[in-house]
Amino acid sequence: MNANLAAKLINSYQTPAIRHLAWLCQTPQLLHSPITIDPSHYLPPNYPDLLKRWDQKPETAPLLLSEPPQRRLGFYFERLYQILLNDLLGWPILLKNQQIQSSGRTIGELDFVVHNLIDDRIEHHEIAIKFYLGVPASDGRTFWYGPNARDRLDIKTTSLLKQQSQRTQRPETLALLSEFDIAGPLTPRVFMPGYLFYPTNEQVQTPAYVPDGHLRGSWMYIAEAKALDTSHWVVLNKPHWIGNWYQSDPPNTTHTLEALERAEHRAVPQLFAMMQKDPETGYWLEIDRVFVVPGVWPGVNRSAFQ
Repeated sequence: MNANLAAKLINSYQTPAIRHLAWLCQTPQLLHSPITIDPSHYLPPNYPDLLKRWDQKPETAPLLLSEPPQRRLGFYFERLYQILLNDLLGWPILLKNQQIQSSGRTIGELDFVVHNLIDDRIEHHEIAIKFYLGVPASDGRTFWYGPNARDRLDIKTTSLLKQQSQRTQRPETLALLSEFDIAGPLTPRVFMPGYLFYPTNEQVQTPAYVPDGHLRGSWMYIAEAKALDTSHWVVLNKPHWIGNWYQSDPPNTTHTLEALERAEHRAVPQLFAMMQKDPETGYWLEIDRVFVVPGVWPGVNRSAFQ
């Protein structure tokens, strides 16, 4: 399914959680590896019909879809992934968020242990949804930071591939799995969708392990944003970082200016959708997205990168 058709399908659902789930079913990932999993390869072809029924008759939808979204985006994303596994794929979830103990202390956690009914195997899934902004360094390298600059793409990728996904090889995990009559180690799988945001006025390098078809946005410092016409911008609050945004009302300029003030005076990065009115439907649709960051982001003065 191409991007335009996927966006139109997602925007056809009225329930935000179902739009988010539909996005999750088709979104590209930020990581290419032999152990990444693409849910779209396993989904039944008629799954949009099921989502449509849930959208039109909420009483038929999984109860998790009607619960308010958690404050932390990662927890909400995890809930959507659970619905994808359980209610769209029909794969039994054997363990979820199972802590691994060693000598009385927690040494890790298994996100999901599931029975992949298509390939008939028990799998260990580690998942994350991520948003990274590319910052060029003076030596030619590019560092991809999260809005909270303590998070970085290369560090997270190494953790997923070398540590988190390999936890079922540890003797402590094998002992834990045996308590649930699960023989390990298990087949590791990783799922990490999200966006990379590119600076508006500089060239950066995309890591080789990021697929070409990844989702993209742009980012800029607050000084640049304040010099632009932002009347067609809409601030995106979590959980609406997930999926394409659309709305029936025109963008609210006051809300946009308030968000820009937060970026400048509270030093909080803000995510915006750039909107365009669809002449056919009258709805305002997201055509691009941009992060606006304070002048000291990612934690040091910009001159430190020159």
